[in-house]
This record gives sequence, C-alpha cells and structure tokens, in this order.
Amino acid sequence: MNRLARPLARRSTARTLIAAVACATLLAGCGGKDDKAGGEKPSGGASTGAAEAAFPVTLPNAWGKTQVEKKPLKVATVSDGDTDIALALGIVPVITPDAEDGGPVPEYKQRAITKLGAGKLKTYDDTDGTDYEAIAAEAPDVILGMNTWSMDTDYAKLSPIAPVVTFTDKAHSDTLTWQERLKTAAKALGLTAEAEKVIAANEKATADAAAAHPEFKGKTYTYAVVHPEQITFMSYADQDPGVFEQLGFKKTDKAKNYKADKNAVSLENLDELEADVLLMTYPFGDNGLLSAKELESNKLFQSLKVVKGKHYAVIPSENTLSSAVAYPDALSAPWIVEKLTPILAGAVAGK
Repeated sequence: MNRLARPLARRSTARTLIAAVACATLLAGCGGKDDKAGGEKPSGGASTGAAEAAFPVTLPNAWGKTQVEKKPLKVATVSDGDTDIALALGIVPVITPDAEDGGPVPEYKQRAITKLGAGKLKTYDDTDGTDYEAIAAEAPDVILGMNTWSMDTDYAKLSPIAPVVTFTDKAHSDTLTWQERLKTAAKALGLTAEAEKVIAANEKATADAAAAHPEFKGKTYTYAVVHPEQITFMSYADQDPGVFEQLGFKKTDKAKNYKADKNAVSLENLDELEADVLLMTYPFGDNGLLSAKELESNKLFQSLKVVKGKHYAVIPSENTLSSAVAYPDALSAPWIVEKLTPILAGAVAGK
C-alpha cells in the first residue's frame, strides 16, 4: 500500500510489514500436477502447439528488452510475489527466494504447492539480496522479476543467466496491479489464457462475496496500520480501492485529507478514524508505535462511535492476512476475500 510498508512487503510475518471462494477455486484453472523440477503443464488454456507457435516473444522493459525464444519450462523467481505468479499459473519454479526464512508457508501458497504436488519449493537465502549463483545453477529458461524492488541492481546480473521478465518502467515496481504483473509474466510464459482464467476466478470470488453480503454496500470504512513511527491512514482518497471497495465499501469523507506522503494520524486526532467500519492492523507487533491493547485503552479511541458500536475489527498479521491485503497478488487475492469477508461481516454487524 504505502511506501512506509513497502520494503517489508513480501516477507513472512517474522520479516514482513508485516471469500466466498477458497484459493482452490483460483487454482482450478491452473492445470494438473507438475513435477518438482518446475515446468509448466500443457493442460488448460491454449494447446501446447498453439503456445509454442506464439514464440519467440519480445517484451520491452525498463532496461531494454526481453526476448524469449521458446516456451519456457524452467522458471526462476526473484521475489515471493513472482513465486506466487508462477504458482497461480500452474508452474513450480526451479528456485525461489526463501520468503518464509524457514518458517511456515502462508496458507494460500501452501494450497497451491500441494495442489501442484510440489512438496517443498527449492529456495535460496535472500537475506543479503538475490543469489545470482544459486539461480544460475538451476539453468532457468526465464527469470520472473515482476514483483521486486531490487531490479535496478539485479537486471545486469540476471540477464546473462536467462531472459528477465520485468516491468517497462522503474516506477511500475510500485504502481502495477497484480493483474498487470500476471498478464506480462503470462505473455513470456505462453500462458495468456491461463492468466485470464486466474483473473476471472478472482473476480468471481469477489463478486460472489459481495453478493452474499449486501450489507457491505455503501458502508464507509477506514483502514489504518500501526507502523513503528506512526498510525497510518491507509484508506486515503487516492489509494487504490482494493478489496474493500470491490466488496461494496467506500472511503470516508476524511480520506481526502490524507495522501501517500501525508498519512499520519496523531493520538490527539484519533477521531479522524471515524467511519461505519474501522479496521486496524498491527503488523510490527511490539515494534509498533503502540499495541492493540494500548490503543484500545485510549479514552479518545474508546469514545469513537465506531468503537462504541463494536464496528471495529483487527485484521490479523500472524497469518499474513494484513500483508496480503497490502500487497495482493495472483495467488493471494481470492484467499484475502475468503479470510477478510467474515471479519468485515462481524464489524458491520457490531459483533
């Protein structure tokens, strides 16, 4: 979402900023099992022959151009978001960064890995950044870098290894939607039809959840994140509406007072959070400005109508939901709807 949270976005809860339809629905359009070595399956979407006929593929990028001579079977990734793109398209990467640092894999990701029969993904330690040698050792046909903030450094070292699929403008590391990232990757992989299935499945999951909860429509919401240095008004006027508004909610009038570089809410102005529904998250735990207990004991916070009416809810970070909400991707999007919908329903109902 905002740049305060950005650098930690794609990590597990130990290192991160942290549905009506389950994630399996998304995976249904992604083909059958794959072997552990990675490689895309010919099931689903266009036939293998038709996909092969689409090559070579040339894609512009911010550092020049990427040419993929033939349909890739061995795909490496440089971020957790890129791993999710590959998995959503039915591909088990030959190597990925260890986004979980040996910790538990997020539920939506594990579902995909299990669905594809991959066991455990082969990973490299990315504590100090991209491990170029580990990637080169796997001899990938293509390297996905659609969800990374280190490509300015990485591109020159990755491009001699294999074609690098990345964005056309450096600013796109922040601004592209997950759908746009998915579509670009899919072009390079010969899986455009599969990408459209993934997008359609997500749209259906969201539409079904919204239809099942007509009480969401027109309700105002505020979404705030407790960062180490401030309480951040995340649902500012120009913020990408994301899942909340797709489910029928709308921003408050106070949202216009905030923007990406002006989004701090002081403890003296907690009434700025007032809305029909207030959603908070505490992804930094003890390193946050204050804990949930400390905020909830604040007298001004307790005086808010939304709090008195019990229309306040905490989006958990322990299960990576708050991180996924901030940085949705092709794999997590329907899982977000699945997990977030009951939280929203409880907040609207005042439970």
